[in-house]
Amino acid sequence: MPVSRPMPGIGKRCHELRITDKSGEWRIIYRTDSDAVIIPEVFKKKQAKTPKEVIENSIKRLRRYDDESK
Repeated sequence: MPVSRPMPGIGKRCHELRITDKSGEWRIIYRTDSDAVIIPEVFKKKQAKTPKEVIENSIKRLRRYDDESK
């Protein structure tokens, strides 16, 4: 699997970065903007699919970031 994969279900320019260390599998949800990299969620992977709660939290946090940065 790739180290990073697109997450269009969260939004444009959103990706999931995959990291493995001694304690397990980690995921970082991030979005690349022209002037920043926004990280709405970091979580330890425990299931095959990205949990619905992680996706929903990421969407809400990115929406709030966009609203506050206008």
